[in-house]
This record gives sequence, C-alpha cells and structure tokens, in this order.
Amino acid sequence: MSDKVKQPGVLAIGFARGILEIKQFMRQRESVVFTLLFPILLLFIFGSVFKDEIAPGVTFSQYFVAGMIASGLVNTGFQQLAITIPMERDDGTLKRLRGTPAPTASYFIGKVILVFVSMIIQVGLLLAFGVALYGISLPTTADKWLTLTWVMFLGITSSTILGIAFSVVPKSGRGASAVVSPIVIILQFFSGVFFVFTQLPTWMQNFAAIFPLKWLTQGVRSVFLPDSFAAQEVAKSWEHGRTALVLTAWLIVGFAIAIKTFRWERR
Repeated sequence: MSDKVKQPGVLAIGFARGILEIKQFMRQRESVVFTLLFPILLLFIFGSVFKDEIAPGVTFSQYFVAGMIASGLVNTGFQQLAITIPMERDDGTLKRLRGTPAPTASYFIGKVILVFVSMIIQVGLLLAFGVALYGISLPTTADKWLTLTWVMFLGITSSTILGIAFSVVPKSGRGASAVVSPIVIILQFFSGVFFVFTQLPTWMQNFAAIFPLKWLTQGVRSVFLPDSFAAQEVAKSWEHGRTALVLTAWLIVGFAIAIKTFRWERR
C-alpha cells in the first residue's frame, strides 16, 4: 500500500498563490507603471513646484514623501484590490478558484503577499528618488525604523482587508474604478497627503480622522520628519498609540465585513 501523499498546507498554497499573483501583476505593464512609478512622478511634480520650508528644517518634499508612502499603502492595497477583485469575479476567475481544493484563506494570503511586495518596491524607489534629487533624510535610529515597520505592517494588512471587503460594492468590474478611485482621491486631499494637515479646515480634519489614511500619513511623518515637527500636529504629538489603535480597529472591522459579505460569483 502506497503512503498517503501529504497535501500542502494553507500557508504553502498561499505563498504559491502570492508568487502567481506577483507574476500576473508584472505582466500588466500599465498597472506596474501606475502603481510603482506614479508616486515618483507626483513627487517630482510637487517637489519641483513647492521648494520652500514648511517648518524649520522641513521641506515640502520631505513632508510629501511621507504622505506618498502612506497613500501608496491605500492605493496598492485598498484601491487595487477593490478594483481587480470585481474584475476577477466577472471573468470567472474567482468561481474557478472556488471550485479547486485550495483553501479559501490561501487566495487572501496571496493578495496580501502581492500588496506587500509591491509596497516594498514602491517605497524603495520613492526613497531612492527622494534622496537622490531632493535630499530627503532617511531615519538614523532603530526606533524610527521600528515605527516604520509596524505602521507599514498595519497599513498593508488593513488596506488589503478593506480592499477585499469593499470589493462587493462595485456592481461590475467595468465600473469598479469609477466607484473606488474618487473615494481614494478625496481621502488623499483630506488626510494631509497633498497639503499640510493642520492647514486644512477643521471639519476636513475631523472627517479625515475617522479613516485610516490620516493616521497612516501621521505615522509615516513621525519617521521621516524631525521630532520637533510633532508640535505642528493637531494633538501636538505623534500619537503612536492612537494610530495603532485606529488602524487595528479598521483591520478588525474590515475582516468582519469581508468574512460576511465576500462573494465568489456575480449576483
């Protein structure tokens, strides 16, 4: 009697799925260019136009890099998945995956891996470009890099889960971009990505504080801006504890919604 063949586990299939997701993403040249190079293009435009200091020792480019890293987490996680998943639902990809022996969780693990790898490449390119052309200062202490690590981890996971949860909203893949993109653009303007957050109207600040992007931008600013800039924030501090709490809360809410509402087929 032959020995029973051991089936790969959820994580192993998830990692294999992640590698496949990355390969498929790299074959889509338009998506690669937009996802990886668009933040660099924005930095070039805004860095060329706004050259003044917004605080002692802080240029607008330094401030903008932090905003673009945080915004990239939302673009790569929430926006990309909320658009591509409805497309995969329309073309039958999800239905076929549902019919395979692969665990459901492996599909989601693959998406997280795709977002993680895309974000690491995007941040690396953005920082290299910022250092080379605009003299962006990189963190010099271990605690700053540790802060960047947990902010990015919570940003990647919460944005990915929220993108999966929101993917049920667009009625079709064709119209997904029209539904998702305006939401992201509005949050970028309200959350201090393109403008100094404290210079925005109070009602905008209060509205933005409900959503993760405001806290992501503030968390990344605490890494790339001097500690003295914390006095320019609304609470006069970086509020790391509240940032972690808000991002974790959105992660839990998004997970609960995704579990309840995610669909493998079109209605």
